[in-house]
Amino acid sequence: MSEASIRPALVTRVLPDSIAAEIGFEAGDRLVAINGQPPRDLIDYQFLCADEELALEVLDANGKTHVVEIEKDYDEDLGLEFETALFDGLIQCNNRCPFCFIDQQPPGKRQSLYLKDDDYRLSFLYGSYLTLTNLTEREWNRIAQMRLSPLYVSVHATEPEVRTRLLKNPRAGLILDHLRWFQQQRLQIHAQVVVCPGINDGIHLERTLLDLAQFHQGDLPAVASVAVVPVGLTRFRPAEDELVPVTPELAQTVIAQVQALQAQFYRQFGSTFAWLADEWFLIGRQDLPPEAHYEDYPQIGNGVGSIHQFLKQFHAAAKRLPQKVTPRRLTWVVGNAVEHAFQPILQRLNQVQGLTVQMAALRSGYWGQEITVTGLLTGQDLLQGLQPLTVGDGLGDGILLPSLMLKNDEDRFLDDMTIEQLQTHLNVPIWRVDSVEELIDLCSQSLKISNSRFASLSPLG
Repeated sequence: MSEASIRPALVTRVLPDSIAAEIGFEAGDRLVAINGQPPRDLIDYQFLCADEELALEVLDANGKTHVVEIEKDYDEDLGLEFETALFDGLIQCNNRCPFCFIDQQPPGKRQSLYLKDDDYRLSFLYGSYLTLTNLTEREWNRIAQMRLSPLYVSVHATEPEVRTRLLKNPRAGLILDHLRWFQQQRLQIHAQVVVCPGINDGIHLERTLLDLAQFHQGDLPAVASVAVVPVGLTRFRPAEDELVPVTPELAQTVIAQVQALQAQFYRQFGSTFAWLADEWFLIGRQDLPPEAHYEDYPQIGNGVGSIHQFLKQFHAAAKRLPQKVTPRRLTWVVGNAVEHAFQPILQRLNQVQGLTVQMAALRSGYWGQEITVTGLLTGQDLLQGLQPLTVGDGLGDGILLPSLMLKNDEDRFLDDMTIEQLQTHLNVPIWRVDSVEELIDLCSQSLKISNSRFASLSPLG
């Protein structure tokens, strides 16, 4: 990536009482260079700003260039937030994985929804997964020089022919060489295996997990953990793809297979090492393992232990629930995959005198899924599932809406419907739920209900 392709970093927020605020930074300013070097991304910015003496080249909103010299403590943060973490553009994905969610969306939506990244920087900063197939030698060198670890890697299969078949990329077959490189550099990854029935399950899944376990050795294992995840399919996937959905019977088979390997790994390493995503147990209609099974939740981003973690957080926060509240009825929307798992929460809330919470556990007709996690429900799914309940006061005083359904920080679902549009159709207030504590607060506090009020209340399921 040449310096010419690096765009000045757009400042979107200046933290109050920060160094940046003191020297006059404002939202709309653009950071051009630090000590003469244009930062490629947030990683460069953090690295370059660690020095005690800085010369910042800044372009203000009027297009005027300023050079600001400051002295500060080593590693002291400047207090700037940026429009994006990448100032030189996204590293695009050139794989053609048939299970890629980007390719399983309907046509005609905003162009940004179809951007596929395979960027190691987003992996390091935010835990997103990459395949390692799109890295140039320069990027490999940067990972090593800047000690960017851990990264999160979609492995899927370690047999070259199987992984190449899945990623549709001849470089995909180099995965074991890439893992040896991480081992040699003393850098770590967390691995992901998306199981596609008939392709990388069965003996191939066993081979993959055993191969990955060979890199879980020494004081700094190259492969720190593995998540085994069921493939998620939508009705918009290409008609010619070879994928089939995970059935309850297959889920039970995979659970038994992986649990046998987990016992072997625990004897060998003192750690489970490879974990099954909660979704396997929901699809297979089996009870989740006990909370202690998940150790320090290394694969929580893949939904490994997320239900136990949420239940634990809820029960801790539920100590604040009052014995009695002003009478109110609320509707809590979740995906039908977690309907059974979240019954203890529903029962506890309804122990509060005056509080009635009904669960609306919905499937996604939009994506064509019979079993749906909460995060994939769309506005259309909610409209279709909740509209029959609008007769009389069927939805009660309002809807509790897990923010996991919404895009980033927007009040917009994956199908581009907004909360406001849904609220208008259903004619009932909707509260966006952002944390367990706020869920408790919403159920506890005196509510002034109006169609214009939105409360910002966690990702549930």
